[in-house]
Amino acid sequence: MSEDIVKKYVITIFTKIQSTNNYQSFMRKANQEITDPKTLEIILKKATIIRLAMIDNGMPYLLPFNFGYGGNCIYIHSAPAGKKLEVLRQNPQVCFEVEDETAIVEADVACRWSEMYRSVIGYGKVEIVTGFNEKQKALDIIMQQHGAPANMPFDPKEIEFIVVLKLKIDSMTGKQSSNWNRLRGEG
Repeated sequence: MSEDIVKKYVITIFTKIQSTNNYQSFMRKANQEITDPKTLEIILKKATIIRLAMIDNGMPYLLPFNFGYGGNCIYIHSAPAGKKLEVLRQNPQVCFEVEDETAIVEADVACRWSEMYRSVIGYGKVEIVTGFNEKQKALDIIMQQHGAPANMPFDPKEIEFIVVLKLKIDSMTGKQSSNWNRLRGEG
């Protein structure tokens, strides 16, 4: 590849990154990017585990959680004490990842094995939900995400004890494997 082509490519990528907010970046395989808000929402509503990346004294800190998605927010429940709450109080900015419908795709040759997947990666800020009614609503969203019927009864004492985290999504993008549509019989 000539030096001029490389320079042009680097300038194009740098310009695209500069034109987005601090959280977004350039996806190299644009044909695999999911930008449709409805599809992103479907993935967020189907997934049951979220991975939340935080910064703890300059070091990455990643944890998996059960969660619920509703109203462009992600809700997570927590015990009232622990490292994650300490870390989030220091810096509530987070990165998250979820995926749905993953499957290994076998092949005759080792390096041709693949995986079918769809995922969402996003950024946002976490806050602690304080009001009783909002906590109850958030817990109901979490329960529904995992198959429970709406408006299940909650013990008020348990709601007071539980900490509910609300992640307000600032930006997100999705990605699906190049074989997604073909393997699902959609193309």
